[in-house]
Amino acid sequence: MTHKRLGVVTDGAFNAGLTVRLDPGVSTEGLRIGDFVVVEGEENRYFSMVSDIQLRATDKGVLADPPRDASPFISRVLRGTTTYATVQVKPMLMMARGAETDFIVDLQPPQPVRTIPMHFAELRQATESDFGAVFGHEDKTHFAMGTPLTMDIPICIDLERLTERSNGVFGQSGTGKSFLVRLLLCGIIKSGVAVNLVFDMHDEYAFGKESEDGVFVKGLKHLFGSKVLIYSLDEKAQARGGRGVDVTLKIGLNQIEAEDVLLLAEELNLRATAEANVGLLTDAYGPEWLSRFLAMSPDDISDFCSRYNAHEGSLAALQRNLKRIERRPYVVPEAPFSVIDDMVASLDRGQHVILHFGRYDHPLDHMLVANVVTRRVRHLYREKVELYEQTQSPTDKPRPLMITIEEAHKFLNPAVSRQTIFGIIARELRKYHVTLTVVDQRPSGIDSEVLSQLGTRITGKLTDERDIEAVLTGMSGRSFLRGALESLDTREQVLLMGHAVPMPIVLQTRKYDTDFYAAMGADEKPSPTVDIAELYGE
Repeated sequence: MTHKRLGVVTDGAFNAGLTVRLDPGVSTEGLRIGDFVVVEGEENRYFSMVSDIQLRATDKGVLADPPRDASPFISRVLRGTTTYATVQVKPMLMMARGAETDFIVDLQPPQPVRTIPMHFAELRQATESDFGAVFGHEDKTHFAMGTPLTMDIPICIDLERLTERSNGVFGQSGTGKSFLVRLLLCGIIKSGVAVNLVFDMHDEYAFGKESEDGVFVKGLKHLFGSKVLIYSLDEKAQARGGRGVDVTLKIGLNQIEAEDVLLLAEELNLRATAEANVGLLTDAYGPEWLSRFLAMSPDDISDFCSRYNAHEGSLAALQRNLKRIERRPYVVPEAPFSVIDDMVASLDRGQHVILHFGRYDHPLDHMLVANVVTRRVRHLYREKVELYEQTQSPTDKPRPLMITIEEAHKFLNPAVSRQTIFGIIARELRKYHVTLTVVDQRPSGIDSEVLSQLGTRITGKLTDERDIEAVLTGMSGRSFLRGALESLDTREQVLLMGHAVPMPIVLQTRKYDTDFYAAMGADEKPSPTVDIAELYGE
């Protein structure tokens, strides 16, 4: 196999990376920051990433007085002698070489880099076999996310490793985060390595959607049919054409806990005394605290304050603010947990659930419903794990569950991340077989402790310095990754790094089109009918 030689190593250090002088015939315009390249050492092959490109000259006089209107001939004469270029490359993985230069040893997979090659080791372009040796080939658990920027070779993500830990999808507005998440969800649904609970807060995933190119694309329900169940807060969603809603979900006042209300302090404009007052109410009334409090008359409030030494004005103000919850159309005085339990039973059967918010796209709706549902799901999963640990029977082992939330900073910012169930899940990792995929355009708004727990990060273009620093939290080789991240285009390019890939790589993302639908084996079967009245015990 013929490799395209790019240059030779002239300098370097283990921590700082290698300096490679490009050969005279190699143009810097043929290389990009983040390119996957290979350094051929004497004993090892080093899979590396281009982190910087520099122009150099041996004669400073040429820089001080460059030739004006130089002919192509003069440029060629100077190139490689008086003028030259270097690239900085960071070795990410190493693999032992076989007896022949072009032979990759398959007995031992790529290992973390523990040394560097000597002077004059050759730098060359990566080939298809190099990509295959590092990233694997598409199969049941390896899913193609895209291709390198300069080559048409599928690059795969390991879905089993992806679902082992919580993950993050980041990028500024317009970079295609939602379509990127669709790709990930499709890969997991097709492979069956885990089940998904998706909080579809902006109507992005369940049903068809017009892309920024003006093309209508299929939703997950249309692609996978009965494999995907839609639980919607919007009772009118079923009436809209082509929207197969399975269950209309109601949230009961009896299901809302004190932590849910305190999480909404900013949205509900709660005073500093709210936490103390809610504590008094829960001590007095237990699980029924909210419904009983909202039903109180002014005289009832006065009596309560007398008995519990509370401030009547602050308690009345709290009631007025909490009335906003009661007025939400999907909130009812009492709802059985059996509907959410049925959702978990569906996940156990291998069906994927999308909680569709429909018309209810206010942050109050997102934070209230997501917290209530997720807490119940985690509670049931904890019971399943405890049962499995007792019986050790494979039939009792819960399916891995991945929960996807958008606008994650609202649930995971430093002020509230320890109060929300999402913060708990992010820190627990695989303890209860539940992980998160957080989607956000402002990763700097997420608690740094939570960010450090994210195993795999897929990020599009970011321009804010704080966001760039945040998305690289806890990653090795941050200075090299920063250059790759800053070089991304605003659309359809991402930096993929972390637990689910052997080394970071910049990708042109896979197209979400008819070819992709065919690859997913779209299931057009209708979903089974669900008796909503039976679920709610009516």
